[in-house]
Amino acid sequence: MSMVGDVWFGFSWVLNQLPKLNPMKRVPDITAIRDQYECSTSGESKLPGIDVFVTTVDPVDEPILYTVNSILSILATDYPVEKYACYLSDDGGTLIHYEAMFEVANFAKLWVPFCRKHCIEPRAPENYFGVKKQPYMGSMQEEFMSDHRRVRREYEEFKVRIDSLFNTIYQRSEAYNSKNTKQDGVKATWMADGTQWPGTWIEQAENHRKGQHAGIVKVILNHPSHKKQLGPPASIDNPFDFSNVDMRLPMLVYLSREKRPGYNHQKKAGAMDAMLRVSALLSNAPFLINFDCDHYINNSQAFRAAMCFMLDPRDGQNTAFVQFPQRFDDVDPTDRYANHNRVFFDGTMLSLNGLQGPSYLGTGTMFRRAALYGMEPPRWRADTIKVISKAKEFGQSTLFINSMIDGVNQELSITPIFLEESVNNELSTLMTCAYEDGTPWGRDVGWVYNIATEDVVTGFRMHRQGWRSIYCSIEPAAFRGTAPINLTERLLQVLRWSGGSLEMFFSHSNAFLAGPRMQHLQRIAYLNMSTYPIVTIFILAYNLFPVMWLISEQFYIQRPFGPYILYLVIIIAMIHVIGMFEVKWAGITLLDWCRNEQFYMIGATGVYPTAVFYMVLKLITGKGIHFRLTSKQTEACSNDNFADLYVVRWVPLLIPTIAVLVVNVAAVGVAIGKAATWGLFTEQAQHAMLGMVFNVWILVLLYPFALGIMGQWGKKPAILFILQLMSICSVAIMYITFRVPNTLQTGQKLQLLLVKRN
Repeated sequence: MSMVGDVWFGFSWVLNQLPKLNPMKRVPDITAIRDQYECSTSGESKLPGIDVFVTTVDPVDEPILYTVNSILSILATDYPVEKYACYLSDDGGTLIHYEAMFEVANFAKLWVPFCRKHCIEPRAPENYFGVKKQPYMGSMQEEFMSDHRRVRREYEEFKVRIDSLFNTIYQRSEAYNSKNTKQDGVKATWMADGTQWPGTWIEQAENHRKGQHAGIVKVILNHPSHKKQLGPPASIDNPFDFSNVDMRLPMLVYLSREKRPGYNHQKKAGAMDAMLRVSALLSNAPFLINFDCDHYINNSQAFRAAMCFMLDPRDGQNTAFVQFPQRFDDVDPTDRYANHNRVFFDGTMLSLNGLQGPSYLGTGTMFRRAALYGMEPPRWRADTIKVISKAKEFGQSTLFINSMIDGVNQELSITPIFLEESVNNELSTLMTCAYEDGTPWGRDVGWVYNIATEDVVTGFRMHRQGWRSIYCSIEPAAFRGTAPINLTERLLQVLRWSGGSLEMFFSHSNAFLAGPRMQHLQRIAYLNMSTYPIVTIFILAYNLFPVMWLISEQFYIQRPFGPYILYLVIIIAMIHVIGMFEVKWAGITLLDWCRNEQFYMIGATGVYPTAVFYMVLKLITGKGIHFRLTSKQTEACSNDNFADLYVVRWVPLLIPTIAVLVVNVAAVGVAIGKAATWGLFTEQAQHAMLGMVFNVWILVLLYPFALGIMGQWGKKPAILFILQLMSICSVAIMYITFRVPNTLQTGQKLQLLLVKRN
């Protein structure tokens, strides 16, 4: 077991290191792209169009304030307003999200011009007003303070309206239901215009519940004109002077795809594919970028930064997507559970830049529409694209098929379409559950289905076809979001990732089946991404190995002892020296590296074993794995921003790591007891103390986990040290108490044998 484990550890380390042989940092030149595409004499921008996708499901688990701030930051970003459109996919079909978009549209008429006038950063109001000191970047500082106060007051009123939407919709529905006597006891949810909401009702009913409702497409803001529309000057009725500010807003669309019982709706991947088809008819931009609802644009130049690589005349046309690193707000200052994950984002992903590029990471990613349609990169296909003959691959929508040739033209601007009845019918068809039946959607077209990590496997499909990707890190960070600081939620998040990785390995997306277009080191990188949870078998065995010391006096240590220890020291030192080099070139801190090491051990003792167990069940039973989505709802209160950090949510996932923690605490106590029993300078005591070094190291790595399960007591780490010290002393005393008599009896028997022999 030990030999197999050592071989696997070495194999995993090699898989992890080989793709890092050629790290490359790419920096966008935003000035150059402005000069080339936006400095024409006509003043018209030549930048291509972008469709922005935002996904949400539940207004409770994913607080609606996050969603509206994400949308507002998108509407206010610094990109030609007529060149992009924003789509919100509400997979829960709730009326509150729809009406929240109307509130967003109304507030955006003030917020967006304010951002443009004063060069506001970031452009999500909740995050902007939450910063105490923000350097002013505009040129009208004398007007800034008065505008700032008024906009902040308007934003506070906007938040009140958003918070009251639940009650507003409920009270309105109650009023309409009391007047309508033809409902037969069914209570409908009513819209502000007096019609019934076609999506999910508050009191769910047939055809109006989660998982069973009609498809909905609502254009909240129409596509703007191509000419600037300057705002009014300041007056008695209007205190804001927007006379030199463009007042136009980009297109905003709300949609919720159809859901019916008996269909596998494929969660986020299915919602993204529905948006991909709907956007093809409404705006059909050649590029698109997707966000989770809790992410917002932190740097308004982010879209231009991505375009620097997409439009690169050297090899931009073969770039499928540009991946930005994920950065997070509201993480505790010590980053207890490695939420920032800088080792992965700034180390592993950066190193892949020298190969075919980083993997797709689910959010903050700009795509080329052609790559999502499953088309091959220009270097591997003919100059002309013929899709009319492939109708069966994309469904039976004629309008959608006809839009594809224009949609893959990177020089195309957004061309709005008139929403006549035939177009509305076509949009409804594109969102039906049955549209994808008998087509390659979910495998060769769009986002990939049936794997929990649909993001990684979708990027894998593009790399397998010969596309490349780019990792783009800019300052300030392009996008920021929220991360779960609660231990249980964080572990559930990692469980979904690790389970999805194993699903990827045991699927048609296995790296061994990638084909000749994928580079060898890129293949190794994907192999490492899809097999890393398997290492838990050996890590868990090593961590539970001290159990044998508790029930036996034997010492299971490799012989000869001296050379073995020297070998271990050299190997461990070499690995950590290489790790320090990675820290240096990736630009991460030592704390980031330490937290990564600690959380890796936490995951390897609890999360990864569960993922492996789930995967074994899936292989045996053939049934898919259901992973609960991470809740973004927090327990934070007004006087403690990190209250969720100290909430303990007990789940079976915690048990394996608790067992490892208990075993190693007991092993330290037994080692001390043995040293006291046998004598400090005996061979047995020396072996026990050397083994204790391993146990102490495990306890150091599990330190964040131990704090997490202490709940509110975790605010005082000294209590943890006292508890551990008391536990170790108790075990040592018990060992001495129960083992010393046995030791004395053994010694007396040996003396009798010697006397008889003499």
